[in-house]
Amino acid sequence: MPAICRDCDAQVGTGSQCPRCGSVRILRHKELFEHTIGHVDCDAFFATVEKRDRPELRDVPLIVGGGVRGVVSTCCYIARLSGVRSAMPMFKARQLCPNAAVLKPDIAKYVTVSRQVRAILETLTPLVQMQSIDEAVLDLSGTEALHGAPPAVVLNRFARQVEKELGITVSIGLAPNRLLAKLAVERGKPRGFFVFGSEAASLLAPEPVGILPGVGPVQVKRLAAMGITRVGQLAALDARRAAELGEDGPSLVARAQGLDNRPVRTERESKSISAETTFTTDLRELAALEDALWPLCEKLGRRLRREDQAAAGIVLKLKTAGFALRTRSQRLPNPTQLPETLFEAALPLLKREADGTKFRLIGIGASPLADAALADKGDLADTLTPRRLARQSAIDALRAKFGDDAVRRGRGLRKS
Repeated sequence: MPAICRDCDAQVGTGSQCPRCGSVRILRHKELFEHTIGHVDCDAFFATVEKRDRPELRDVPLIVGGGVRGVVSTCCYIARLSGVRSAMPMFKARQLCPNAAVLKPDIAKYVTVSRQVRAILETLTPLVQMQSIDEAVLDLSGTEALHGAPPAVVLNRFARQVEKELGITVSIGLAPNRLLAKLAVERGKPRGFFVFGSEAASLLAPEPVGILPGVGPVQVKRLAAMGITRVGQLAALDARRAAELGEDGPSLVARAQGLDNRPVRTERESKSISAETTFTTDLRELAALEDALWPLCEKLGRRLRREDQAAAGIVLKLKTAGFALRTRSQRLPNPTQLPETLFEAALPLLKREADGTKFRLIGIGASPLADAALADKGDLADTLTPRRLARQSAIDALRAKFGDDAVRRGRGLRKS
């Protein structure tokens, strides 16, 4: 069975130790040199970058997150031993791991490291698709002659290069398709390398259906009501029973069978863009909630313009003091990138929810997205939108030259 050393790439026989360097980190799989789709995931990314820059935190549980009322952005593996998880409320994380060091996220720094990782990936193949700031999928088909090595060895070298040059670690999944590569990388963390091949279906069969991408808590409950709790049960459904799951039924069954024909695309297709904030103290008054909503609309508009996208609909997000989540959506008559239009569409939704309930968080998102070329055109009956667009373009130019605070709208000066 093909095997390589994780520490020096030497091919290994049947032994459990590398004959060249003595390492016991051996990667062995019968199809090791056949598969070409890799999934790369930076281990506990934010926390790992911070530990790299602050050696004194190396052996300390570390949580990266916002304030007492915020949530955990990520945490190191030491903190995870205490039960801390991403997206957990900070107060709960502090209760579980009271001796943890806590740092606020430094997004600019993480973006810089993410770009460095991507730059290395793009030396391996032009087919690199970023999934998030710390994840990417890549297709190494046809690159063996270029690198003088099969994809498994190329990815192994990449992991060591990132560790040496950037001071962070990555985990890798290798498989015949994107779905299995994603599931493989989850099995090897941290600093791991896992391969899924023809045995994937049998290995996944006893796993809970929730491990499949796109199968959230609601879908898990729905499947459980049908007596389906394991991937193997879902994979065995015939066409009639698959149809009972709705339009996504056949696709869901195919995923459970480990099938996936999605190509690796060089650009990530965003499904939504959003902005949100957690309040220092709970808010219940409509005026205060409006004041919090406006800067988020400005932020969302900037992100849409930066990513060359437009909002064809908006989603208002509110989280109560008791952590109950409310989401309300509204399709727009025409796509937009303008903060005023986003605010005007969200305001009626907000007014209906401002019923005296205390809220700890508010957010606004653009979903579905549309091409920026379709945004804010106006017509004979709408002469206001072109004027708003011209005004926003002037504001953007001034802010680009003199900073974000160079121009502020009156609504943004109001105090909550």
